[in-house]
Amino acid sequence: MKYLHSLCLISAAASLLTHAHAADDGFVSLFDGKSLDGWEQHSGKAEYRVEDGAVVGKTVANTGNSFLCTKKKYADFVLEFEFKVAPAMNSGVQFRSNFYVEETTVEIDGKPKKFPADRVFGYQFEIDPSERAYTGGVYDEGRRGWLFDLKKNEAARKAFKQGEWNAARIECRGESIKTWINGVPAADFTDGLTKEGVIALQVHGIGNKTEKAGEEVRWRKLRIKELK
Repeated sequence: MKYLHSLCLISAAASLLTHAHAADDGFVSLFDGKSLDGWEQHSGKAEYRVEDGAVVGKTVANTGNSFLCTKKKYADFVLEFEFKVAPAMNSGVQFRSNFYVEETTVEIDGKPKKFPADRVFGYQFEIDPSERAYTGGVYDEGRRGWLFDLKKNEAARKAFKQGEWNAARIECRGESIKTWINGVPAADFTDGLTKEGVIALQVHGIGNKTEKAGEEVRWRKLRIKELK
């Protein structure tokens, strides 16, 4: 009996230590699994809902790119999430991204760039289930285009799992930006244009292609650790 009692105490202690470690790893959830509290939609009019513990984004015809954005901005952080996407759909997750409340022109790389009101722009973790297979690359949405594609990273291009849940990781430390897809390193570069911004879930516009309306992308287990 004493032996069994000791085993129970050891098991309980191990369970408490595991729970304490999980609570102290510095990550906080961005999504409660039940509602879109803490998020707000900008730019386009794609549909977002919560289903089975995931955020679901659905394509809608005759609207631009849509973004479900955190209300809070983040600078240096580690962001982790899982996603599953329809095979013919393009999507992504914005980070250090922003928008203007009214039309604004700024200079980028020595050239004027006009931003319409409410148009989200900034770094994007690409979700690309096409044959190109650039999932995990980084695209500068609404500004400069590709910053790091995966032409020279075959391992990352092969890491994406079609029709399954995929694990993603983004690390921003100062000007260093790194991404992973299912544990495989994808993008790794430096860029100092934007130091802080929102996290946003993108549903790409489909123009007037009504036959593509209703395609869905899902995100779950969104969590972030801010770095001091």
